[in-house]
Amino acid sequence: MTDSRDAFDADRPTPAWDDPSDRPPPWRSGGESLIFENPWMRLTRHPATAPTGFEADYVVMRPKNLSVGVLPVHDDGTVTLVGQQRFALMNWSWEMPEGGAPFDEDPIEGARRELAEEAGLRAAHWREALKVEMANSITDERALSWIAWDFSPAPVAPDPTEVIRIARVPFGDLLREIGRGSIRDMFTVATTLRAYHMAREGELPPELAKAMLAGV
Repeated sequence: MTDSRDAFDADRPTPAWDDPSDRPPPWRSGGESLIFENPWMRLTRHPATAPTGFEADYVVMRPKNLSVGVLPVHDDGTVTLVGQQRFALMNWSWEMPEGGAPFDEDPIEGARRELAEEAGLRAAHWREALKVEMANSITDERALSWIAWDFSPAPVAPDPTEVIRIARVPFGDLLREIGRGSIRDMFTVATTLRAYHMAREGELPPELAKAMLAGV
């Protein structure tokens, strides 16, 4: 069985300034015990040894899905965002369509599903944008996002816990709202800034990039 975590980790390049021979030793785990498990995650506890030799008691949250997201960019340079209530912070959040893809699924299929279910869109074209580790001090959650364009309608089918609102806003407005601090979902912020870089550096189709940057 394929595992999307293996592909995610396998092609990680080394930064130009990094000297692997000068790194401290890695953390060591002395075993694993299960604290909690549900359909979405596992909490594991480890007697651990830090690179300094310090003994630690470490707990890790391990999601059961790869996080996937897509920034839908329309031909006129607008983007589709979805708004919903979030439980952990008890707040309202505007985000790109995002969710989880089982580790044995091609991640882009999970992103296609989220785009259809949350935003009611199918995209003809996709370009990988970003790989990130979401909060690597407390979780091994991995996330992968794309830029998508050239859309057709799809049935909207949110999860039973979701009430979704949809907004289509100029890309420049999204950048400005990130700067103002009104958009705080890390995955959306990082993917939007990456999309801006891609548009400026010629990594997206010229007409799409031109439309995105027109209002910046």
